[in-house]
Amino acid sequence: MRRTIICGTGRYLPPRVVTNEDMAQWMDTSDEWIRQRTGIEQRHWVDEEGGVGASDLGVEAAKNAMNRAGWQPEDLDLIIYATMTPDIFLPGSGCLLQQKLGLKETPTLDIRQQCTGFLYGIELADAYIRSGVYNRILFVGAEVQSTGLEISTKGRDTAIIFGDGAAAVCLEGREGHKNDGFLTSIVHTDGRMIDKLMLEAPASRENPRISIKMLEEGRHFPIMDGRTIFKKAVVLLPKVTHKVLQRVGLQKEDVDLYIPHQANMRINQAFQQAMSLPEEKVFHNIQRYGNTTAATIPLALDEALEAGFVGPGSLVCFLGLGAGVTWGASLYRFPTVSE
Repeated sequence: MRRTIICGTGRYLPPRVVTNEDMAQWMDTSDEWIRQRTGIEQRHWVDEEGGVGASDLGVEAAKNAMNRAGWQPEDLDLIIYATMTPDIFLPGSGCLLQQKLGLKETPTLDIRQQCTGFLYGIELADAYIRSGVYNRILFVGAEVQSTGLEISTKGRDTAIIFGDGAAAVCLEGREGHKNDGFLTSIVHTDGRMIDKLMLEAPASRENPRISIKMLEEGRHFPIMDGRTIFKKAVVLLPKVTHKVLQRVGLQKEDVDLYIPHQANMRINQAFQQAMSLPEEKVFHNIQRYGNTTAATIPLALDEALEAGFVGPGSLVCFLGLGAGVTWGASLYRFPTVSE
């Protein structure tokens, strides 16, 4: 039986660290206020002078993942690139990443599922691999959020949350792993809630796509109804997790580690309580990185592997909810014996 196996993971964070104390210099906030509401202590941002795009972070994470997998760029059959902060409006950042890897023909696929980019991306990769269309796929989630935030008291609710970073996963089809690899996944979208977490401009429905009036109104900054998103997450995440477990006849106790999207520590803790899970079963790193959107889950996976929280035979559940709104969960079992 052909299964999709993780062969290597990697991450990259820009060296600049922005603490909560730093944020308090730019807006009406405090370390205590941010920690209480989000659990975040610091985040990584690119240098203020600019010149660094999401693909610049992504290529470093990709190199780290491929080194661990023992792959060369020429070994790739497909690149799936997830970001909500592309380097330029077009072409997609997957093309920029491919060029930076020195490739000339390898196909790329950009997806825009924001915080659930990893969940949608690996479902796509799994379908390609199981069907035999592609065998070696590189998934990259990378974000540069800092250059698009309203760093002021007015934009505080979003500015304190988001960080920059990238993570990558090498995925390969292998035979003889009946109970290993990606077991199943479930993803959903509810487009009725697009205005609850949105960045409007530039927009093709406007002419021009961005105007002085739109800039003056701040429509090029993200807006978020945090209360509504929180309420949805604490209901939908446990529900979809139970659903994905039931699909393959597993119980919540069978999972060795739950790796949620790192949007807010309070959401992760509410998920843990709703599922009646011990603290050690739910992985957190939002305190160090903030919300790196499409990079959060693979970044957390890379850290969990490095720290030895998961390894051969471990069953992991990935889950998340974000703009769209989109949400989902996926189950992966690490092979007991690596090939």
